[in-house]
Amino acid sequence: MKTANVNEATREIFETRPVPRALAKMAIPTIVSQLITLVYNIADTWFIGQTNNPYMVAASSLVLTIFLMTTCIANLFGVGGGSLVVRLLGRNDGDEAKKVASLSLVMAATASLVFSILCFIFMNPLLRLLGASDNTIGFARQYLMLVVVIGCFPTVMANTMSSMVRNIGYSKEAGFGLGMGGVLNVILDPIFMFVILPDGYQVVGAAIATMLSNVITLVYFIFVYIKLAGETVLTLPRSIEKIRRESMGSLFSVGIPAAMSLLLFDLCNMVINRLASGHGDIELAAIGIVLKVERLPLNIGIGICLGMTPLVAYNYASKNHKRMKDFFRTARRVGLIVSILCVVFYRICAPYIIGAFISDEDTVRFGTQFLQSRCFATPFMFLSFHMVHFMQAVDRGKVSFLLAVIRQLFLNIPILFIMNMFFGMNGIVWTQLTADIINVGISYVIYARLIGDIAS
Repeated sequence: MKTANVNEATREIFETRPVPRALAKMAIPTIVSQLITLVYNIADTWFIGQTNNPYMVAASSLVLTIFLMTTCIANLFGVGGGSLVVRLLGRNDGDEAKKVASLSLVMAATASLVFSILCFIFMNPLLRLLGASDNTIGFARQYLMLVVVIGCFPTVMANTMSSMVRNIGYSKEAGFGLGMGGVLNVILDPIFMFVILPDGYQVVGAAIATMLSNVITLVYFIFVYIKLAGETVLTLPRSIEKIRRESMGSLFSVGIPAAMSLLLFDLCNMVINRLASGHGDIELAAIGIVLKVERLPLNIGIGICLGMTPLVAYNYASKNHKRMKDFFRTARRVGLIVSILCVVFYRICAPYIIGAFISDEDTVRFGTQFLQSRCFATPFMFLSFHMVHFMQAVDRGKVSFLLAVIRQLFLNIPILFIMNMFFGMNGIVWTQLTADIINVGISYVIYARLIGDIAS
């Protein structure tokens, strides 16, 4: 029996609804969930900052870079599998799409368990490598054990399932799930940090709150899968499906670059933390706060891109190239407006934003300076993410991987070392703008050549 491809309501969004309205339908719930996810990521730092202990803040910032690797795993199978599923639906191949969706969850579960085990075995050398000092490593171990070693599986599975749900057109359900997890984390943080656990265990409390919120989010998505099983290609795996060789190749050709793109971004943040730790724990705490705060426009931009991706992928697969390009341009325009407004906001409000996290005068002073400088990179960072998501949508995984490698390995990381050598912390702060201006120029040269091939 043939599996249904897409229902009429979903088909209307992909094929006929006016571009701005269709993009809004897909992007707004995703943006909301991204913002709530940002709130719960920031919440840990904010609540820990209320202790006025910069060593606790620095420790949580160090572990964040490892925690983000769980999103890399989710991207590998959620973005790779989800992008393939929507392209298969665009080609009316529902049976293969169902098998791909099922196998993606099995592979995500396996990878998450392996990652947890590795983090447990190599915990101490990993934290030292990232720049943990004698003042921070104890707190970092507590946080890592709970949010990564124990919490990796529910985090990966919830994010992978969210990607699948969003890519087949159920953006509202996907957004609600991640948003719910964020709200729960914000509620649970102060309860565990300041009520249940004794003083000195605030990092443990924040970690427990994060882990439990991700477990509850996973339970929600399991129920969503059960609900959608009869009307979509999504089902909970009961066996290991066999998919076509070309499908497996397409999944990894998009999934690996999607994972590597985030991994390289995470690696860049690790380098920033490592170099910043050489200037002192106060500077490390300040840049850790800034790296979280600056994610406001980035998470909005990512939400726009995630909403755009299935729309571009579907119309690319069904060869409606005009509509595909309209989605690309509309998303770019909205993202740039948001980015520019955030630059103005950060320039004016930086002292108040950093001061909301911690009252230590030195940390606030450094954080204000860092945020007011790094914010200029925001529009160029969005353009870089936007181009990578477009390449993933049109099944150009190698190109998206190339762009990620150019941005991080050839530009960001080498420039970080050079700027740190000559200008210290100020050099680290200004690296992002320097690297992304160059990267955007390279990206649009590649895009100009590629779009001609696609439309021809």
